[in-house]
Amino acid sequence: MPVEILKAMRPHQWVKNLFVVAPLIFAERAGDPERLKAIGIAFGLFCVFSGCVYILNDLLDVEQDRLHPVKRHRPIASGRLSVTWAWVSLVLLLAGAAAGAFLTSDALGAIACAYFALNVAYSLLLKRLPFIDVSVIAAGFVLRIYGGAAAIDVPLSIWLIVCTFLLAAFLGLGKRKHELIVAGDGAVQQRKVLKYYAPSTLKFAMLLLALATAASYVAYVVVGETIQVFEPMELVWTIPCVLFGLWRFISLTDRPGGGKSPTDLMLVDKAFVLNLVVWCAIVVTVIYAR
Repeated sequence: MPVEILKAMRPHQWVKNLFVVAPLIFAERAGDPERLKAIGIAFGLFCVFSGCVYILNDLLDVEQDRLHPVKRHRPIASGRLSVTWAWVSLVLLLAGAAAGAFLTSDALGAIACAYFALNVAYSLLLKRLPFIDVSVIAAGFVLRIYGGAAAIDVPLSIWLIVCTFLLAAFLGLGKRKHELIVAGDGAVQQRKVLKYYAPSTLKFAMLLLALATAASYVAYVVVGETIQVFEPMELVWTIPCVLFGLWRFISLTDRPGGGKSPTDLMLVDKAFVLNLVVWCAIVVTVIYAR
């Protein structure tokens, strides 16, 4: 049973919570043991909170998930984890995570709870509203960054916040586009909001968001503010990596991928991963190799 609960929390998706670590990296605090400990706790808490969100989504969407070629194998949809035990696990995990967040700091507790509340609103209503659904997902990534900043008490660049929101919205629309391509006529049965989307509209919206994401990142590099030693302009060499990553993700949304979402595919795509490693290497070198 504990194994099925862990699977329902989708630990392979916890990589998204690395956005919590971004403030630590860009504030040049990765060498501070106290802040490393604090960011580690914040990351762990957001993993639990996001895991609770996944359990809640699976509980509310269990019937639709049973129609999906991939989602029907999830613990709750398959019946390996009963609905009763899933609810009990959700309550206990959420209570423990909330207590841990507030014990760490009031700001982190408030942000983490706001993150979960936003996702509850998404699960109950907002996921049925086209483009609003993707915006809510993007707002969740922004809250992750704010949570990391609150945990270590550092300021954030407005350009990084804007870039994070636009990038997350871009990824969200890519997932919707991919679902339409893979599911075909059965898309609406799997996710009701898909009846309001059209592949051509999503392609155009993704192109606009890709351009906006790239522009906001360039704006951070060119005019971004920092109270630390390094100048954002020194990150100019990472711009090609960002452009390639955006293009590569768009190409992944056109592939069936065996039913896997493009956000899952990009984590196993060699070109995408290599590009990400290069981006990380340049960022770390610019900020810390002094």
